[in-house]
Amino acid sequence: MAGQLQRSLTARIETWPVAGSFVIARGAKTHVDVVLVEIAEGGHVGRGEATAIYYHGETAQSVRDQAEAIAGRIAAGIDRAGLLAAMPRGAARNAVDCALWDLEAKRSGTPAWVLAGLDAPAPLQSAFTISLGDPARMEADARAAAPAYPLLKLKLAGEGDIDRVAAVRRGAPAARLIVDANESWTDRDVAAEAARLLPFGVELIEQPVRAGADHLLDRVVSPIPLCADESCQDRGDLPRCAGRYAAINIKLDKAGGLTEALALATEARALGLELMVGCMLSTSLGIAPAILAAQGARWVDIDGPLLLAADREERVRFEQGVAWPPPSSLWG
Repeated sequence: MAGQLQRSLTARIETWPVAGSFVIARGAKTHVDVVLVEIAEGGHVGRGEATAIYYHGETAQSVRDQAEAIAGRIAAGIDRAGLLAAMPRGAARNAVDCALWDLEAKRSGTPAWVLAGLDAPAPLQSAFTISLGDPARMEADARAAAPAYPLLKLKLAGEGDIDRVAAVRRGAPAARLIVDANESWTDRDVAAEAARLLPFGVELIEQPVRAGADHLLDRVVSPIPLCADESCQDRGDLPRCAGRYAAINIKLDKAGGLTEALALATEARALGLELMVGCMLSTSLGIAPAILAAQGARWVDIDGPLLLAADREERVRFEQGVAWPPPSSLWG
């Protein structure tokens, strides 16, 4: 691009330990491998972080390789709009896209929210995740978390879910509750399962059925709003979700960056869908741009750094579960 200093891209894998273990219906994790992308130009370095979408077959290695493969286009000056066309959705594009946002903010000295045409980001109440376990364990975890986190998100697995939710409610009688079925209700009566959760004050059910089996919800009238997670990656999935789900969960790693996430939020709202903004396990570098995407969302679940044993020096600050952008960052 004429008049522009040449850019260079590097990508590497970092391993961050989980605090204890993170358990969902698909298995447990004791660490997370994230991919850090850095784009350097004229003394400035933009950084973006991504976590592989494992249920799409991504790995940290494949994400790193995909990010490195776009280095030539980055050096040639491709912009964020061009990146949407040049790379498929997913974690690699997220890391590169967020690095471009960060680089532009640093080069111009202008916060990313101004560049995006947004209002100054407000602090957000985030959910805190209660990992899948037996009822006694989940009750104990909820009791320990509730004083600091007024909104809890429960991981479910199908069999025994009512006992799990009842146990969490005993442990956290005043907390707001949302649940993530992680596709485990595919062969169940979703409306009946949801009705059984009503007495416990559950306000949202994520991904009750398997992605690709969304037609099973065509005649379902759920007393609790249903939210598409695995079933909604980017704007191309909205026609399949509208009319079946009340909300979608936007994650930057799924959507392929902040650029697509902001566009997805706009189009989803136009279709009457409520918004949830979530995350994969990640450090604060991965969460900072998600805070921009989450402005105005009804539910926010960006507790990724809280589930790690350590975080970056420049971090998102959490107070009573409320997330504040890094103070020295141009994201906030």
